[in-house]
Amino acid sequence: MSSLNTIEEIHELYKQGELTPPDLVSRVAAIIEEKETALNAFISLFLEEAESEAFAMGKPPDPLPPLWGIPFAAKDNICYENHETTCASRMLLGYRPPYTATALMRLLDAGAIIVGKTNMDEFAMGSTGEYSYFGPTSNPINPDHVPGGTSSGSAAAVASGMIPFAMGSDTGGSIRQPAAWCGVVGLKPSYGRVSRYGLVAFASSLDQIGVFSRSVRDNLRVFLVMGGYDPMDSTTSAEPLPSGRKILQDYARQNFRVGIPREFFGQGTDPEIASAAEEAARLLEKDGFSLREVSLPHTRYVIPCYQIIVAAECSSNLARFDGLRYGFRAEGAGSLEEMYVATRTEGFGPEVKRRIAAGAFVLSAGYQEHYFGRAQKVRRLIRNDYDQVFREVDLLLSPTVSVPPPKKGEKLADPLAVYLMDTLTAAANLAGIPSITIPGPPDSRGFPPGINLTARPMDEETMFMAALRLEGLLGH
Repeated sequence: MSSLNTIEEIHELYKQGELTPPDLVSRVAAIIEEKETALNAFISLFLEEAESEAFAMGKPPDPLPPLWGIPFAAKDNICYENHETTCASRMLLGYRPPYTATALMRLLDAGAIIVGKTNMDEFAMGSTGEYSYFGPTSNPINPDHVPGGTSSGSAAAVASGMIPFAMGSDTGGSIRQPAAWCGVVGLKPSYGRVSRYGLVAFASSLDQIGVFSRSVRDNLRVFLVMGGYDPMDSTTSAEPLPSGRKILQDYARQNFRVGIPREFFGQGTDPEIASAAEEAARLLEKDGFSLREVSLPHTRYVIPCYQIIVAAECSSNLARFDGLRYGFRAEGAGSLEEMYVATRTEGFGPEVKRRIAAGAFVLSAGYQEHYFGRAQKVRRLIRNDYDQVFREVDLLLSPTVSVPPPKKGEKLADPLAVYLMDTLTAAANLAGIPSITIPGPPDSRGFPPGINLTARPMDEETMFMAALRLEGLLGH
């Protein structure tokens, strides 16, 4: 069974009468049946509902809504009314939210058809896709390797051709890292561009909903549908979204100044991955872009700063999961306190417990200012680095992840090694800036290194223009 086409190709088939939404949903179901056992990309599937929705759509309207009849999936930390949302945790088994996340609702309103919820690291904590209560996800390129995390199922579902696009969430690289390791396009928008209403919070000042797709054009189309101000989320920006028409009309004529951050190519970055990013930079230079080496001097503090902030915020956000109101509750406890302890002990996995414990420590009396307070000050310095650099250049180009995907089980015994995988991605979350990864040509190991572009806050327009150019130069 061949993989699915891009959104543009599917819409063209609809217009020509060569395909209907029911036909496409049936094709999706067949591909999922063929590949899901090996990949474990989904936690729940709604194929019968999707088929009913497809039959109800009738003939294609003119003009077609932007996502009319397009199947997709959502990461299982994005709420979908009356459908189980587990965050890949025992703690939320059976939880059916009474509302739908704004970003997901906007996709449905634009004609998209949801077919399921995808696997993930528990409560979006991890970097390999192995921390799920429902078992690890496999990399479609080589199932012996991890797909990356935490949006592992969304990346695997798109990369394997099950669906044209998927929703994910990115706290420190959880979209871009698995997108890079699975060979697809992954977007983390600016903080505030996409509503977080209905996203189960991990670290509220860092989380962003984003998109996996197989082309930059598809990614842009989905982003423009689900982005924008939402009165249900006070952190969303009222700044208008960029014009998709302008981006698509102008990208071939625009040349930009591209910064190459020296800290992202240094010790610890795999030579083949660094070489792929350098070659991408040369392609842009030949095409009219200008290159300049730049420095982000506080990069060495990104991981300690990021890990302190996410631990503190996750400890606060996960305090609500106590077995009283919804989800899992341990049986046989003799008192309320014993029930709390037993529920959280049995309901959370090892990585979640590690981060809750670390967060409780850095927020405790006598230590909060020493750790969390200092991390917030360092975060400001990291943002200042980007503000300074973006006075000189329009974009930054770098590898997305410094290492190729490890084999399953290879890093699980060393949490620090897992945390260090976020070194090149977490800075964009700390600074609140947009970032997108595009797959390069496969390396000698068969994995396409991710090429990452980062832009000023709220400047997705420039980022997408450059990404479209680079995609064409790379031959996609």
